[in-house]
Amino acid sequence: QVRLVESGGGLVQPGGSLRLSCAASGIIISIYHMGWFRQAPGKQRELVARISSGGGATNYADSVKGRFTISRDYAKNTLYLQMNSLKPEDTANYFCNAIGLSNNYWGQGTQVTVSS
Repeated sequence: QVRLVESGGGLVQPGGSLRLSCAASGIIISIYHMGWFRQAPGKQRELVARISSGGGATNYADSVKGRFTISRDYAKNTLYLQMNSLKPEDTANYFCNAIGLSNNYWGQGTQVTVSS
């Protein structure tokens, strides 16, 4: 059974930082394209960042470039999202995603709220 379990969300002030984690079981993340998506109330789910299998090429939404960093730890089979200089508009539920040749898995999400 495949599970993606996100953690690390919470309430943070503008300008603050959070690190999200996505612990994977049932798959080996090194052979999947991994990504972080987010969905704010009343809005569509959008890609935040992704990292390709193998070589690990990354790409980011324009809105988070220079502030967020996606990474992975093979030993822990875990995906991360380091979020710095957080803004109120970053407030959303953040989801971990794994895409394989014929599979697409999602976590349950972790809420990030940026507010003073």
